[in-house]
Amino acid sequence: MGVIGDFTVPAASFALAEPLAKHPETKVTADRQATHSPREVFPFLWATGGDLNAFGDSIAGAPAVETVSVAERTDDAVMFRVVWDEAFQTLIHEMVDHHASIVEASAASDAWSLRLRFADEEMVSSFQRHFEETGRRFEVRSLWHPSGPRQREYGLTAEQYEALAAAVRAGYFDVPRDASAAELGERLGISGNAASQRVRRGSAVLVRNALLLDGEADGT
Repeated sequence: MGVIGDFTVPAASFALAEPLAKHPETKVTADRQATHSPREVFPFLWATGGDLNAFGDSIAGAPAVETVSVAERTDDAVMFRVVWDEAFQTLIHEMVDHHASIVEASAASDAWSLRLRFADEEMVSSFQRHFEETGRRFEVRSLWHPSGPRQREYGLTAEQYEALAAAVRAGYFDVPRDASAAELGERLGISGNAASQRVRRGSAVLVRNALLLDGEADGT
């Protein structure tokens, strides 16, 4: 059975430390589009919040970035097309060589949040030990088996669990909201309307099964 870990790593040990520190109101999320080119690690980054034009200029001058361009623009977000330098590409490939598959990646202020998949928990420990020895600390926030009881415990489907977890990480529930339904849909690979409905249904299931006493949901 595979295992998924949610990790935090300082931006200074990963990427874009200076742009993120200079623009703390801006959040970036790696687009889920797959790529098979060795030069195309994290080729697309969605940015939301703050002065996105200024943030793009900051990326262009950042260490680890060779080139950056605007791939897509919406009313409240910009997708940047980034070509990383050899050192950053090597870091990503080193993570893969130590059995980590990158499921999601996002960053704000001074840290990146990474969701990594491993074949087993022993690989997680080996992964952490290796990068601690190289001076890069990947701090695990949570570790779980995706097909295990974590989602089933409260009656959530796998899709509902994924949607709720993605919504929390993206700031969808924050006040003010840091991610729109459309942006959440981008993360999940579905429409904004479908993402909103999935979150509402999952929230109802979670509250009914985790918070309400027997009979309360029926008004008894």
